[in-house]
Amino acid sequence: MRPPATAIAATVVGTASTAVGAGVGVRYATKTGVTTTSIAGLACLVIGIALLTSAVRATWRAARRWQRLGLALAAPVGLVVVVSLTLGVAYSAAPRNQLGAATPASRGLVYDSVSFLTADQVRLDGWLLPSRNGAVVVVVPGAGSTRAAALDQARALNQHGYGVLMVDPRGQGGSAGHAMDLGWYGDRDLAAAVGFLRTQRNVAPERIALLGLSMGGEEAIGAAAGLGVRAVVAEGATGRTDADKAGWLPGGVAGAIQRGMDRVSYGVVDLLTSAPRPGSLRTAVVQATNTSFLIVTAGKVRDEQSAARHLRAAAPDRVQIWSVPGASHTNGLRTRPDEWVARITGFLDRTLPVA
Repeated sequence: MRPPATAIAATVVGTASTAVGAGVGVRYATKTGVTTTSIAGLACLVIGIALLTSAVRATWRAARRWQRLGLALAAPVGLVVVVSLTLGVAYSAAPRNQLGAATPASRGLVYDSVSFLTADQVRLDGWLLPSRNGAVVVVVPGAGSTRAAALDQARALNQHGYGVLMVDPRGQGGSAGHAMDLGWYGDRDLAAAVGFLRTQRNVAPERIALLGLSMGGEEAIGAAAGLGVRAVVAEGATGRTDADKAGWLPGGVAGAIQRGMDRVSYGVVDLLTSAPRPGSLRTAVVQATNTSFLIVTAGKVRDEQSAARHLRAAAPDRVQIWSVPGASHTNGLRTRPDEWVARITGFLDRTLPVA
């Protein structure tokens, strides 16, 4: 190959290899340690950086002085592309996190271990805490988490009389399937969870609610219309597609860059996973005409507040917002424990039909 063609090939292959290496190798090495996947990913990263370095050096040497100015100006664009691709890979290839030793019993709670199948035949594992008021809340953790991450929220609900179904997202904890960090499988997984509950004795079908943290909150909002649930609590939800963020990102150069990065990242996810791309959360809120929503935002996270206002504007009569002062992402219960319990259980008490 001639030098220009060599540089172009090295840039393309190097960019792809760097994105795969950073998106898989670094993350898996951090989460799972030394494994075949982490070693292969880190090898891709090294090869990718080497190829990009070689391409840049060769192009710089061959370029004239005025052409070098263009190369210098193009460098930030190239960096943005690499970061966008890396995020897409990372979203698509999330490592499995083990469940660990903590159970509801460690919080003094009675529970049963349960499992059920999704429509695409993926087995999900969970814990079912009994209800004393005929209502059950499906609790879904955030990206890269297992059901154990929501034990404190489950205890608060259960002590108020609510049954709780805690579910491992697919690919995490004890659940089968392929993990991803955007919740695109949420409609299928929550449909299976709610369908399982509707087969249980002592559970009133019309008194099933959803509570999700971060990615789990986005899954809960997105699935509400299809499931016909009356109440959804979503804490730390911002968006799971570029269409979600497009509605509340700021204008100007920064907003335009972020929108462009999101299109690239989510496009990569479309290519790398079989998960169906969901519609926007705002559309889901509009379609869930019989559902009331409580959006809990962190006082320290501006994006959460912007996303919540965007959702409330779609259905102000059915969407409430509580911004927890001083809280970081999904730490409302830890920051304001008494108020969190009062607000969440009060919302559920008012919204779910009386038994």
